[in-house]
Amino acid sequence: MSTPSVAAEPETIYDRKTEVKAFDESKAGVKGLVDAGVSKVPPIFVNHQVHNRPKPCTDQKGQLGVPVIDLGGIEQDGEKRKEVVKKIGDACQNWGFFQIVNHGISQSMMDDVLDGVRKFNELDTETKKKYYTRDYSNKFIFNSNHFLYAGPVTNWRDSITCTMAPELPDPDALPSICRDVMIEYSKHVMKLGLTLFELASEALGLSPNHLKEMDCAEQLLLIGHYYPPCPEPEVAIGFGMHADNDFLTVLIQDPLGGLQVLHEDQWVDVPHVPGALVINTGDFLQLVSNDKFKSVYHRVPAQSVGSRVSTAAFFRSDLNNMRLYGPIKELLSEENPPIYGETTSQDYLKCYYTQGQDGSHVLEHYKLNKPLKGN
Repeated sequence: MSTPSVAAEPETIYDRKTEVKAFDESKAGVKGLVDAGVSKVPPIFVNHQVHNRPKPCTDQKGQLGVPVIDLGGIEQDGEKRKEVVKKIGDACQNWGFFQIVNHGISQSMMDDVLDGVRKFNELDTETKKKYYTRDYSNKFIFNSNHFLYAGPVTNWRDSITCTMAPELPDPDALPSICRDVMIEYSKHVMKLGLTLFELASEALGLSPNHLKEMDCAEQLLLIGHYYPPCPEPEVAIGFGMHADNDFLTVLIQDPLGGLQVLHEDQWVDVPHVPGALVINTGDFLQLVSNDKFKSVYHRVPAQSVGSRVSTAAFFRSDLNNMRLYGPIKELLSEENPPIYGETTSQDYLKCYYTQGQDGSHVLEHYKLNKPLKGN
């Protein structure tokens, strides 16, 4: 996978570190700036990176399309299951993204999840402030930009994060405005996630339980993103180009859409499909599949309309799990030797968060045969 070049950030007349700190300490997030009536994007949000420039989708003729896969009947019809397994394998190998319909989660529940994220973010600032933190051991977190201090550009987005597994949080740890729906949705999306891991295992030629038994779904994070309308979307980015740091992501995106995936060096829109969930493979699934499945770059441009809301379910092993992850031995051969060394979730995430979404792929650090510098 080629890495797009990164433009050097020009000299600026402002103190970025000071302004980032002031923004963080306000605990008001991007929504707070919009509420204050900003007409120009503050300097910390101005994007100077080539790979994050919010140019239009390059698939102008709509010739490329993220696969849409119908899961209906896979539990009762063996032939349908084989067909779906093949489609998922092809999508994970060629796209790293696909959408699913007839997945067992109702449209009303998906709408309620997005509504809960929207309602929390539209609470008054003083109410939200008590949840604002960068202590990621908390079961519920509200803040703006996980990479606020490490990242090269601040994204036009606020987020909430709920840790729903290995153990459900104390309900009192979650805000009442989104508590019930987050708890209920976590049960349904966990069931779906386990089914997807079964299908992905079969697509790799493994037993259905193989990935589940590797603790791929041990931890479940629900991350709700809120993208307020941006006064200058052409100079900002909603969510910078990145690959996900998990095994599998299940995403609800609202009718505004906005998600783009990098496919064959083109940015392709992932349209909102009523009733569909967006699925993408994360870095860990690329690692353990020895590059059979791909974890691909994606992003969300800033928009002048909104607010856009999405909710991602991240499946990965618990950070306290010291299990070593490397290419699955059953997939290796003389013709297919291991591409990556082993790592723990904790070690990998430390590397991921230190790198700060600078446009390069974290998996490159774990390759056994790294290209020599200058070559």
